[in-house]
Amino acid sequence: MLRVGVMVSGGGTNLQAILDAVDSGKITGAEIAVVISNNPGAYALERARSRGIQAVCMSPKSFESREAFNEAFLAKVDEYELDLIVLAGFLVTIPAAMIAKYRNRIINVHPSLIPSFCGVGYYGLKVHQAALARGVKITGATVHFVDEGMDSGPIILQKAVEVLPGDTPEVLQRRVMEQAEWVILPEAIDRIANGRIE
Repeated sequence: MLRVGVMVSGGGTNLQAILDAVDSGKITGAEIAVVISNNPGAYALERARSRGIQAVCMSPKSFESREAFNEAFLAKVDEYELDLIVLAGFLVTIPAAMIAKYRNRIINVHPSLIPSFCGVGYYGLKVHQAALARGVKITGATVHFVDEGMDSGPIILQKAVEVLPGDTPEVLQRRVMEQAEWVILPEAIDRIANGRIE
């Protein structure tokens, strides 16, 4: 059974999609061992607690330095003996030591078709604002492995979503989540859990 840790900063809608996929059998061979957030007010922590899943908050703001946080964060992650780490709207830079230790065992969902609208500064609504400003007709989401770069790791899955006339960033964000993120993130976890991704 693949032990999965999910890292989130906000409401946890992607976490909910993962939990629903486990319940429905779309994800097999995996269990959610822990949910970690940097935000004590993240509703994702409540989603985890309500399911009896360990819910942990670790904020860089609680540490004297980023180095101290990075060291404590990696030690906390190690406690759970995770096989896979899923970044589902986690707005904290992953420490280099953690990327090295968990090489090809950290995945991220990004709300665009990488290489478009990704990298430094592209997160949340900013991605969808940029897509609308550029006037693209198709956007989507990407699940990729995490490496030392920003949104630069090998791509696992992508799903396209149509941009419609009159879309606002908020409306487009919701459509990308519903039609792409909530589909490909659980699928990627299931593929990894069942040995269909190297």
